[in-house]
Amino acid sequence: MPNTAVICPDDPGIHFTPSADASAASLLTSGALQFVAELERRFGSRRQQLLGLREDRQQRLNEGEQPGFRIETAELRDAQWQAKTAPADLRERHVELLVPAGRTSLEQAFASGASTVIADLEDSHAPTWQRTLAGQHALKELIGSRRRAGLAVSGSAPRPTLMLRPRGWHLLEHNLRIDDRPVSASLFDFALYLYHNAHNLREQGSGPYFCLPKLESYVEAQLWADLFACAEESLGLSHGRISCSVLIETLPAVFEMEEILFTLRDYAVGLNFGRQDHLFSFIKRFQAIPERVLPETGQFSGAGFQHACSRLLVQTCHRRGAHAIGCLSTQIPDRPGDDLENTLRQQKTGEAEAGFDGTWVAHSGLVRAAREAFESVLSAPHQFDRQLDDLRITESDLLCVPEGRITAHGIDLHVRTGLHYLSSWLDGEASVAIDNRLRDIADAEIARAQLWQWVHHPGGRLDDNSPVTYEMVDSILQQALQEIRLEIGEAAYQAQHYPAAAELLGGVIASDRFEEFLTQPAGHRLA
Repeated sequence: MPNTAVICPDDPGIHFTPSADASAASLLTSGALQFVAELERRFGSRRQQLLGLREDRQQRLNEGEQPGFRIETAELRDAQWQAKTAPADLRERHVELLVPAGRTSLEQAFASGASTVIADLEDSHAPTWQRTLAGQHALKELIGSRRRAGLAVSGSAPRPTLMLRPRGWHLLEHNLRIDDRPVSASLFDFALYLYHNAHNLREQGSGPYFCLPKLESYVEAQLWADLFACAEESLGLSHGRISCSVLIETLPAVFEMEEILFTLRDYAVGLNFGRQDHLFSFIKRFQAIPERVLPETGQFSGAGFQHACSRLLVQTCHRRGAHAIGCLSTQIPDRPGDDLENTLRQQKTGEAEAGFDGTWVAHSGLVRAAREAFESVLSAPHQFDRQLDDLRITESDLLCVPEGRITAHGIDLHVRTGLHYLSSWLDGEASVAIDNRLRDIADAEIARAQLWQWVHHPGGRLDDNSPVTYEMVDSILQQALQEIRLEIGEAAYQAQHYPAAAELLGGVIASDRFEEFLTQPAGHRLA
């Protein structure tokens, strides 16, 4: 916290960094700050306890414990119950467009034809203080204004429904301190958005809708449920006014899908399959287990754990009357009608045929092709009637390592992905075009996690059976740096943070300790 921190006049326990942007600073009113403080004081220590449980689980996994379905909740999984019925403007979710929370990206997204726009403060957002406030201000302006043609949340014309993805429970917002402790980033994102927008959304026939990332258990889901209920009461909202979807993107959460839905049954209307983060979580949670070393992601063959997870998610959601939303596609189309659109249609048609009710894309140019794919299969808002009753997914299925190889090309690709992404992230850009795809932090996490796993376990061997060593990876890293320096010049090389990105990437790969999240050692470099 800089020495220029401001003290809230109505609560001396609240200290925050002032914003250079007057419009963004208008968010930090005394009422909004006190609302954030109320929730942090009530739920902050509980959040810390839950993060401690994650550490305990990791230690047990390192010692050889196998994840699995909870015995104590077997009766809940066998019982008859239903998730919350989705509000009217969330009943059709065929194509959901994920964009960074910013004015330009939101304006483009609302003109895209997507069913839902998910404003992202998480993986595609570099959490600088100015960008975070600017994103919140853009959302407030969008929701509060009915004059901007094509952007009104209300109205009779078809329009995307708005959702917000806040940051995960593990992150802190260091620019706001409550009683001399940084506030939870999840809580800050949620509370500021809800405080400024909940009543406007209600008046416009919608509501405050959230997409919850990085949950690992139904106990963590209970924290969200209690936070929702407390916030609704504090702001005078009716119980259940808030709705949410939950991303299933961590290995532990895969085994608790039903429990998570049940815990959030007053709020949750669906589950999303976060394929990239799920892959990263699999590597992270089995960081100490040589038998779980994964092949290069581009070399996967066979069904494997991710196929099993996607099938179980569809079955779970439809059994409980909730939406099953498929994987994020991050391709960048060159022009309408190109081969990419045909490939995307095939992929999304496959998702729809597998039972998903909708899908995610990261570029407005993919919305039309994705919608055509889903509507070629679905004649209704969803396909809850596809119950997949004969499907039997076992714990072994959800832990099955796919066949595949590790190649020198794969190592080089991971190194360059990590370098290019981190250099941009350190410059405040969290959604970066690399090899005709929009990459976010999940791509960098997978790259550095696989490199770490291959270096630190004997199963990390190239297809010629030579071991992957740190010296090999570092040599590729230095070669990539030299090529980048020659290509863009010394001034740009330094200005674009490539030396810092290389230091960070090399450090987390070389370390004997697997870093929980790349954003934690890198976060202190952001303002």
